[in-house]
Amino acid sequence: MKTKYYPALLMGLVLASCQSKPSTENVVTTESAVPVITQAASLSSSESQLSISGNVEGNRTVKLGFLVAGKVNYIAAAEGQMVSAGKVLASLDPTSYKLGVDAANASVSQTQDEYNRLKLMHDRNSLSDADFSKISNGLKQAEAQAGLQKKNLSDTKLYTPFSGVLLKKNTEIGEIVGSGMPLFIVSDIQKVKVNAAVPESELRNVKIGQKAQVYISALDSTFTGKVIEVGSAADATTRSFSAKIEVSNPKLLIRPGMIAEIKLPSAKKSEFLSLPTEAVLRDTDNSSYIYVADPQKKQAFKRRVSIGRLQDSTIEITSGLQKGELVITGGQQKSMMVHP
Repeated sequence: MKTKYYPALLMGLVLASCQSKPSTENVVTTESAVPVITQAASLSSSESQLSISGNVEGNRTVKLGFLVAGKVNYIAAAEGQMVSAGKVLASLDPTSYKLGVDAANASVSQTQDEYNRLKLMHDRNSLSDADFSKISNGLKQAEAQAGLQKKNLSDTKLYTPFSGVLLKKNTEIGEIVGSGMPLFIVSDIQKVKVNAAVPESELRNVKIGQKAQVYISALDSTFTGKVIEVGSAADATTRSFSAKIEVSNPKLLIRPGMIAEIKLPSAKKSEFLSLPTEAVLRDTDNSSYIYVADPQKKQAFKRRVSIGRLQDSTIEITSGLQKGELVITGGQQKSMMVHP
């Protein structure tokens, strides 16, 4: 940056008497000099970013159902609510299974009594080994049946395998359900994964462990994640490769099904003409303009420009300025300017 004295900024703006400049430029006439800061327009470079869309899913997602059939008599949570690991999520009416346990226990007791009686006879050599083997096997079968009935009774309660959110509830209290039917979907969202499709041309720029910025429009927030999976086979239709980005979700704000915009650094670099943000001013019609200095004439010209992206303290100039032109970046506001 250089501090120069340009008389151009003291007096009001007037149109140049000869229209040698475009109508979007105005020349400033002078009476006395005012110090201003100038800077030559130069090119800046920045890394390009790969922008892809994706869908959020839980870190672990399971479908849950009962191992036995029966009538649903309890459901602990509604869809969207959190459920805790090891807690009962739902249960079936246990009446029939309790009766089964009682019957099996009675059978074990009866068989045990017969076994005890025949064992005494066998010990006295009054019973053959073959006959004693039959009662021994009968007792084992009765005990196994009792164990099965106890397990069936236990299976009337469905427990949550891990803490998470109940995504789907496909049954209601009072409904008769069969064994193995997927009735509930639970997802662990302490961490979430964002599924995205990477174009074939950009695959070489996506690496496992790479940092990514994940914007969730539903939350209007950006989160930092990392790439944990990159597909090895392209989709036959889109020719894109799947990738998964892991994002920590300690406040449980990100939910499965949300849409995400992922930004990954690309190896490509782009160059653009930039100026300090303070060099660009706004006109009454909200258009952008700058002051371009002419060192030989010691005059400054107002010129309209088109602007692009902001990067740190600089702004991209997309049209209206050439590389190397001298732009006033400070002191423009010292005069009392009147726009024509």
